[in-house]
Amino acid sequence: MEEVIIYTDGACSGNPGPGGWGSILMCKGSKKEISGSCENTTNNVMEITAVIEALKLLKFECNVKIFSDSAYVVNAFNEKWIYGWIKKNWINSNKEPVKNKELWQELYGLTQRHNVEFIKVKGHSDNEYNNRCDELARKAIESIR
Repeated sequence: MEEVIIYTDGACSGNPGPGGWGSILMCKGSKKEISGSCENTTNNVMEITAVIEALKLLKFECNVKIFSDSAYVVNAFNEKWIYGWIKKNWINSNKEPVKNKELWQELYGLTQRHNVEFIKVKGHSDNEYNNRCDELARKAIESIR
């Protein structure tokens, strides 16, 4: 199975406000950068969207390592929150509907097609790929202003 490394980041100017996301996919020495924006959104929506859009590009089953500075995204899988949400019909531990349910459902479906590992990285530090994703996300915001 192919090994794919994905870095992702989301950003918002105001929360909610104009938002952007950026992702970098790396496989067999090749690198692809993607990004997008939304006029009125939240940081969390952009963080999830960055992962979704990257996984959508994979054409066959892969071993995927996703690096994100979003504790929200990483913990949803590594702390198994998403499995609890599914089991409880998308109700969270506070007995409230899970925010961004449709995005989580889409992301969960995409993760089922691959062997996915989520890895938390420190944001705004010395990680070149995380910093580049942040730059892509911020440039995407600028494109809609």
